[in-house]
Amino acid sequence: MHDHIDHQHDHQDHGHSHDHGHSHDHHDHDHDHRHEPFDWAGFVGRNRKLWLILLGLVLLWRTFYTVRETEFVLITRFGAPVRTTTEAGLHFKGFWESASYFDNRLRVYNPTRSEFLTRDKKNLVIESYVLWKISDPVTFVQTVGDPDAAEMRLHDIAWAGLAAEMGRHDLEDLIAPTPEEVQSREMLDRLTETTGAKALEQYGIDVVDVRIKRLNLPEQNKQSVYARMRAERERIARQYRAEGEEQALQIRAEADRRKEEILSAAYREAEETKGAGDAEAARIYGNAYSGNQQFYQLTRTLETYRKALDADTTVILSADSELLKLLTEGR
Repeated sequence: MHDHIDHQHDHQDHGHSHDHGHSHDHHDHDHDHRHEPFDWAGFVGRNRKLWLILLGLVLLWRTFYTVRETEFVLITRFGAPVRTTTEAGLHFKGFWESASYFDNRLRVYNPTRSEFLTRDKKNLVIESYVLWKISDPVTFVQTVGDPDAAEMRLHDIAWAGLAAEMGRHDLEDLIAPTPEEVQSREMLDRLTETTGAKALEQYGIDVVDVRIKRLNLPEQNKQSVYARMRAERERIARQYRAEGEEQALQIRAEADRRKEEILSAAYREAEETKGAGDAEAARIYGNAYSGNQQFYQLTRTLETYRKALDADTTVILSADSELLKLLTEGR
């Protein structure tokens, strides 16, 4: 029995020793696996076709490029411009070349408002805008490079040109009561031409238009300018009223003259008509008298009675009066 117990003890010790050795071997195996270097050559060799396909796709992507209707592409080789593509569609380039895309549409630049001095020493605060686009991509890239830098250059050119134009014109050339007196359109057309020529030559930028959005007076000058404007308008109003009064007098004099002419002509025509009527009446009376003088005399006498006598009339006649004889004798 004692031997049996010892045998079990030895067996357990042997088992314990065997497990410990196995655990130690597993630990060493894991340690060796983590420090083993990756076999890149073997990986590439096993996936050679995949790498060739990927390389071909990259080269294909680097070789072709597309151009939209609203842009142009500048091709550079190691940083040096080679050519410019403006036609829309799919195009080819070397994989060692680079493509830079630029928008060819019109851009609007709004400079900050600035104060300018006119030829007659009037200060004006002007807000303007510039319409521009990239015309020469090579010059544009070599001189400015991007739209923000281009607008900084445009600001300098447009400001200098506007200041020069303001110095050649009086305030009345820009602000006038009638459109015919305003010269701002001609001034801005000339400014667009000069600004565009400089921008195109120096930076490859095409300036399409330069215009004024708002023209104002400095706050410290507004009241005095408004007072002068009111005085000028009052002077013009007085002049208009004086001219109106003068024209009214002329119109009234002409009307009075025409009235006198019309009245004179009417009076002359009336007198002529009246004379003709009297002559015709006399003729008729003469014919009637010569035809039957007694009847004519009776008729005229009765007409005289009708006009001269009424119920309240008292007449005193002499005994040999013709009127009394007609009343008493009937002849």
